[in-house]
Amino acid sequence: MQRVVESPGVSAPPPSPDGRRSRWTEHRRARREELVGAAVAAVRLVGPDFSVDDVARSAGVSKTVIYRYFSDKDELIDAVLERISQAILLPRLMGELAVDRADDREQLRAVIAAFVSLIEDEPALYRFAYAQTGRAGRADLVAATEHAVATALGGLIRARLIEAGRPPEGAMTWAYGVVGMVQLASHWWSVARTVPAADLIEQLTALADGGLGTLLPPRG
Repeated sequence: MQRVVESPGVSAPPPSPDGRRSRWTEHRRARREELVGAAVAAVRLVGPDFSVDDVARSAGVSKTVIYRYFSDKDELIDAVLERISQAILLPRLMGELAVDRADDREQLRAVIAAFVSLIEDEPALYRFAYAQTGRAGRADLVAATEHAVATALGGLIRARLIEAGRPPEGAMTWAYGVVGMVQLASHWWSVARTVPAADLIEQLTALADGGLGTLLPPRG
């Protein structure tokens, strides 16, 4: 019987430095995202004036761990604002703008309703985002959201005007006018609460549609 001679065991090569670095980078990114989620939960529970201690309790870690991933509270706040914008606010608003509705009034109403419902569903996150406006040298979620929504709305208005053979120069002026009106009125309402949310939506829709209705060509 032929004897089988086994080769000496050969160890697997150690992971390359680039591989280890890639895994560490991914681990750090995932851990940071978990802590941002804990910070969002802390805002919902405590309110806009949450502390790093509140985030640590929410995440079940010490403050020291938080500061391994964020240089200071301002950096953590920026990350929370980014999460609110990208995961909560813009998907609602831009999603409604992306729906092609045959009726202009219903299109406006859907976007306005999405914004008002956000204030109703996430009051703590809304107050937090608004409280951060005007921070020197830091991200301004309110301004960035207004710009994104106005740009999208302006594109729709511009397309309607061009299709009808009309000058499109007023598109962005009208878009910013509508977005600014809805934002400011809704912010006032979030504190005053003088009418039910459904009434606010109808009032703002009537005002926005009344203005754009005189400026845009009728749909064919």
